[in-house]
Amino acid sequence: MKLIRWGEAGKEKTGVIINDVKYDTSAFGGDYNEEFFEDNGLQRLEEFVKANEGALIEVPAGARLGSPVARPSKIVCIGLNYADHARETNAQIPAEPIIFMKSTTSLAGPNDAIIIPKNSVKTDWEVELAVIIGKKASYVDEADALDYVAGYALHNDVSEREFQLEKGGTWDKGKGCDTFAPMGPFLATPDELGDINNLRLWLTVNGKTMQDGSTSNFIFTVAHVVSYLSQYMTLLPGDVISTGTPAGVGLGFNPPVYLKEGDVVELGIEGLGSAKQELKAYVKQ
Repeated sequence: MKLIRWGEAGKEKTGVIINDVKYDTSAFGGDYNEEFFEDNGLQRLEEFVKANEGALIEVPAGARLGSPVARPSKIVCIGLNYADHARETNAQIPAEPIIFMKSTTSLAGPNDAIIIPKNSVKTDWEVELAVIIGKKASYVDEADALDYVAGYALHNDVSEREFQLEKGGTWDKGKGCDTFAPMGPFLATPDELGDINNLRLWLTVNGKTMQDGSTSNFIFTVAHVVSYLSQYMTLLPGDVISTGTPAGVGLGFNPPVYLKEGDVVELGIEGLGSAKQELKAYVKQ
């Protein structure tokens, strides 16, 4: 299945995509959140959709899409998970996965504007494959790790490099600004995709290709990452793991290239659709 959430920000309704048509499933009840995934929601939703075949209402044309998952308990990210990206940032190839967190308040819809933070001059882009956890995972063996995955989604791990690298401490402060985790357009269950470790992913800025890579270049596979994280924290249903970005980020250029107001970022992953985000300046509310 392909799951969507649609409508006004903060008031999203649930839906599914069938044969490229978006349908409202709000009559199913609830949201695509921890409770949904924990309570066998994917199977129940599939049964609901089959039982209502021909009766589901289409989502209005032009409706806003939100993140395909409601605010998770955590967004965990893997740094430097592509060798070419590590090289372009003059970093060593990690011996073990590098972990950092994005704030859950950074979550946004796939086509929402990216807000350049106050005092930011180094806002950057990172196309990434996001993994959505389907059931509680603690001390999971790598051989079993994919059994804990509910699905996958497109994610832009937007980053403020000065906040991340020049302000001291961890990377987190450059990763968790509002709108810095646009996700979607949809969550695809594993059966919708081929080899998850061999998907093309790409990103353009103002129509110019910046990133064009493949998950075949992972240093650490999805199964390894899920298992590894579960040794250090319990992953809950609906949690998001973002698996790293290939070469081509703004930080990697000489001199670096960063996003400015009015820029348009487009990105996509094979089998997971595409997204388009315009950069806007921070305005005090």
